[in-house]
Amino acid sequence: MISANDFIPALLPRGEGHQFLLYGDSCSGVPGALHEKTFASVNAVVQRLRPQPDFILFPGDEIIGLTPDPDALRAQWRYWWDTEMGWLDRAAIPIWHTTGNHTTYDVMSEAVFREVLDMPDNGPPGQAGLSYFVRRGDLLMVFVNTLWSGLGGEGHLELAWLDATLRAHGDARHKLVLGHHPVFPINGFTGTYQREIGHEYARPFWDILVNANVLGYLCSHILAFDVQAHRGVLQICTAGAGTAHRMPEGVEYLHCIQAALDDEGLRYQVLDTDGVVRERLQWPLPDADPGGWRELQPGHIEAPFSGDVESGRRIALRLVGQSAAADVATAQTIVTAFEPGSLAPFWLGVRGPRQTLTAIVGRQPGRSPTYWFGPDLPPGESFDIDVTVYPDMGPGGLLYRRHDSARWSSFTAAAAQGLEQLSWPRHWAIGHGQAGREDRAFRGAALSVLIASDRN
Repeated sequence: MISANDFIPALLPRGEGHQFLLYGDSCSGVPGALHEKTFASVNAVVQRLRPQPDFILFPGDEIIGLTPDPDALRAQWRYWWDTEMGWLDRAAIPIWHTTGNHTTYDVMSEAVFREVLDMPDNGPPGQAGLSYFVRRGDLLMVFVNTLWSGLGGEGHLELAWLDATLRAHGDARHKLVLGHHPVFPINGFTGTYQREIGHEYARPFWDILVNANVLGYLCSHILAFDVQAHRGVLQICTAGAGTAHRMPEGVEYLHCIQAALDDEGLRYQVLDTDGVVRERLQWPLPDADPGGWRELQPGHIEAPFSGDVESGRRIALRLVGQSAAADVATAQTIVTAFEPGSLAPFWLGVRGPRQTLTAIVGRQPGRSPTYWFGPDLPPGESFDIDVTVYPDMGPGGLLYRRHDSARWSSFTAAAAQGLEQLSWPRHWAIGHGQAGREDRAFRGAALSVLIASDRN
């Protein structure tokens, strides 16, 4: 029995809504094998949640699988269900699954997956029980198969059925799409058909999600927790349910995600195996207070804030101006934060012949910085861009959008950590670098940088 002192309070909907759990990639199912103990440590945290979730989403790789023997595969599934998940009352708390590369790697394993899990039979032709949708009141969940043998295997997926299903359920207030493989790289790891879906599918797949006003794409496969936004749609990757031995030590961790969805949006908390909340999110991001914007004067200024950014807080910037002529490729500062005598740990400006909006972040002296890339600024054209630093989102927490748009996108980065550990310096410079007026000066015109209080 779990004592009341050990309970973990779950986030609950603010009014009507849905409370659920998301975790994936336990790769278990073999008694005494490597992942049985790690998966049990995550399940122990799940069992401490109060109240328990309405339902569970598991985006693939429940068992280690990858065997040519169907009887051995069934044995792994039996052990996973009867022993490792024996604590779960599936009549009270349904659990839905996606296919995965450890569980549906050929025609035989697809047949076993259908037989053992008995998922809904409402998917595209040939994919009964492999790809399907579930409707719970105002919530639509579409489970796509990112590795069907009939389309070529890993990295391939059906798009027409997904588009038609989302259109048919256009009245759903909340829409989630789940699949095993990410669409966008996680922590800089990339590889078409293996680490992400085939790159030829990425843009049309995401167009479908954006056009249908999908809230998020939930996936796993890459052993990390990661969240990023693209054109207003979240990609949430959770692959922390047991495969610890291949996670970057000190960066990623075993985890589960407990979430609440209601009329105001999505909130989640990411729990480690001690039950500690390591990351959290509220989405969509509330807009900054319209009356809270203030302009930062050009040149060296005293920092509008310094030190750590508390969890739940964010920094909102508005960048207005006209980009430089086409023949300018040098780095041009918009805003930088620094301490005299050391390289700036934060620099935001444009670089290269395409004048790409870029952030350079240096967390540790003597270590190479990391780079975040946003949109290209067309030469000689006016721009009005919002930039938000949201440390709770990790590497995906540096975001941009046009000021007249509601759809945030994460800067692209090859990093496993974001700005959550950055201690902001006491000195800023606007329009040029820390060394003075000619240091990486902005070469465009009419630059204005504004900062706003947030309501997050």
